[in-house]
Amino acid sequence: MQAIQFDRLPPLRDPILIAGFGGWGNALDVSTGMVDYLIRRFDASPFARLDTDMFYRYDASRPVATIQAGTLKSLAWPRGEFYGVLTGSGERDLLVLRADEPTLRWRLFADELFGLCRTLGVGTIVTLGAMLDHVLHSDRVISGMASTDALSADLRAADVMPIYYEGPSAVHGLIQADGPRKGFDCVSIWCHCPFYLENTTHFGLIAELGRLLARLGGFELDTAPLEAQWNSLRNRIQRLIEENPKVGEMIEELKEAKDGDVMAVKKEAVRDDKVIRLKDFLE
Repeated sequence: MQAIQFDRLPPLRDPILIAGFGGWGNALDVSTGMVDYLIRRFDASPFARLDTDMFYRYDASRPVATIQAGTLKSLAWPRGEFYGVLTGSGERDLLVLRADEPTLRWRLFADELFGLCRTLGVGTIVTLGAMLDHVLHSDRVISGMASTDALSADLRAADVMPIYYEGPSAVHGLIQADGPRKGFDCVSIWCHCPFYLENTTHFGLIAELGRLLARLGGFELDTAPLEAQWNSLRNRIQRLIEENPKVGEMIEELKEAKDGDVMAVKKEAVRDDKVIRLKDFLE
């Protein structure tokens, strides 16, 4: 059984891999939203896909059924697809992975991923993540880690904060650990999302992430459509803050708790009775 099933191999020029995973590390749809935007923007088509039976537990990543009037219309399985993106920059193209985070055989998944990268001439692997954090919707906080001093310097030059973390890992951690031993430069980039926007999409952070990826990858990317979507949502959030005292109070407490450091919000500012899911108001 093939772990990755191919239709063809695309001709890519000095590509980098950009991997966005759904699931645990996809707060506010930033990770999958970024790769979806790259796929749409460059009109890319999938050329290969993961064998879902090998990499997913269906009781953990359940297929989604659509049933209408007593008839099953569709059954959507967890999936992972690879896209060859021709950037037109004349310099570097992209290998893009858009996948639900595997729930089985992480080491086999990583080995298969490295094998595909080697076949297509990929030298740098970038994994994308996003987490809920005690930040404001007006903040655009991105942190990262890199496997080489040169890439770490590139992240610092782009105002990406170094990651400090100890706890459960996503598949990103395995790729970051094993990639350098297999001869790849690896970067993992994480966006910090306001917890009170849970279940919405933060197009502003996706735009910021897109500019960072274009800078690191040496290609051009128009993020204006993402900014337009974010401006529309931001205006709705601002109206909600102005019209709802409880929401406005929570935002003000978060602002005060930051105390000059966006990553150091005081826990008392986000008590359970102050957590508001703006999605309930925005719908």
